[in-house]
Amino acid sequence: MDAQLLSSLWTATLETLYMVTVSALLAAIFGLLLGLLLVITAPQGFLPNAVVNQVLGTIINAGRSLPFIILLVAIIPLTRLIVGTTIGSTAALVPLVVSAIPFFARVAETSLLEVDRGLVEAAESMGCTPGEIIRKVLIPEALPSLVLGLTLMVISLIGYSAMAGVVGGGGLGDLAIRYGYQRFDTRVMIITVVLLIALVQIVQFIGDTIARRLRKR
Repeated sequence: MDAQLLSSLWTATLETLYMVTVSALLAAIFGLLLGLLLVITAPQGFLPNAVVNQVLGTIINAGRSLPFIILLVAIIPLTRLIVGTTIGSTAALVPLVVSAIPFFARVAETSLLEVDRGLVEAAESMGCTPGEIIRKVLIPEALPSLVLGLTLMVISLIGYSAMAGVVGGGGLGDLAIRYGYQRFDTRVMIITVVLLIALVQIVQFIGDTIARRLRKR
């Protein structure tokens, strides 16, 4: 393997890690907030509000229903407005975050709803405020499930980041298309596929390990 290819693979791997890490962090923050909002505005929530819950649920469902490759192209004007370009790994962050937020919002909602209702009622009877219940009961109890959901989201983002290479998003997907597909270099294609599989395996292992330890606690 020549030095130029090794350098390209290293750069592409770093770009993929950058895209996945930043987009996962932003999506986890905003997705968790939306998931919490769905839970507390539900009929059985602390602050029931049917209008907010239904509107928010509809928006999230609409975001989840769009295939990533279509979303990638559809929000090109938004991407250009935010980062000033539509090419490169930073530009790919916009569609990655937009696609991941509704996904993690539903994951967070499901995880939070799985928390034993008795624990919530016990906290309410002790005079805890909704904020205290969220911080001290809901999130800690749902944490193992949230970690597994986050792991699933990161794995999806790895695949999406590779798909972003179709429009010059950078990373391993972009390298596979430019060198592996367009230049008919099977070697590059195989190496990028192996690297993507390795990334997925590592993320899954780390996520499972953290969730297992949290459950034991």
